[in-house]
Amino acid sequence: MRFQSLAVAATVVAVVSTAPALAASPREELIRAAFATHDKSQALALVDQAIAESQSILAKSPGDREAKLQQALGIGYRGQLKRSPTDAKAAHGLLQSLASADPRDPEAQVAVAGWHLTAVGDLGNFLARTILGADRATGFAALDKAVALGGNRAFFSGYAALIRIKLDSSDTAVALRYAQRAASAQAPTPIDRVMQQAARRIIPMLQAGDGSGASKLAKQLLPFGTLS
Repeated sequence: MRFQSLAVAATVVAVVSTAPALAASPREELIRAAFATHDKSQALALVDQAIAESQSILAKSPGDREAKLQQALGIGYRGQLKRSPTDAKAAHGLLQSLASADPRDPEAQVAVAGWHLTAVGDLGNFLARTILGADRATGFAALDKAVALGGNRAFFSGYAALIRIKLDSSDTAVALRYAQRAASAQAPTPIDRVMQQAARRIIPMLQAGDGSGASKLAKQLLPFGTLS
């Protein structure tokens, strides 16, 4: 399993690496934090940096949607790492605002889906709903909407495959359909390529009906799955 984590990290470093003279964007910093770190303090440092940079952009350009999205994701990640309900709820409010402002934005929809379904995966249905207001059905609805709106980009169907099999190891048929779609989809951005490779890695297990094995691997391939 340690080898799997190292392979994930190597892939992420390869696809998001930039020239030394160029500063990483908040998006790139969050990708590194979520998929290419093994230490929580390192992940938190990257997340905090991404939040600060997003807030700096918003101070100059308050309407910058990309900065708003990365700020919201960063606060959500910080809440996940620190187990902070305050951050989690703040992130949810920001993400819902983005999704409401543009209901056809697949990235906002998948972020909302991830918020709900990550909370359910971490806390269970009852606690996620009681403490945070997270809901499995709401998350799946946003997830399916993101896939439908996302065109032929690997990110959306790849994430759908991973989170579904993580939450339900018996859901091999649906996860396989999404994973196969991601494997042959377009991958124009770093996160598309990360999710596409992840989807390809769980396909053999799903095809063999090994939902338990696919679920365990999916946990490593999702955000912060490489943390020791």
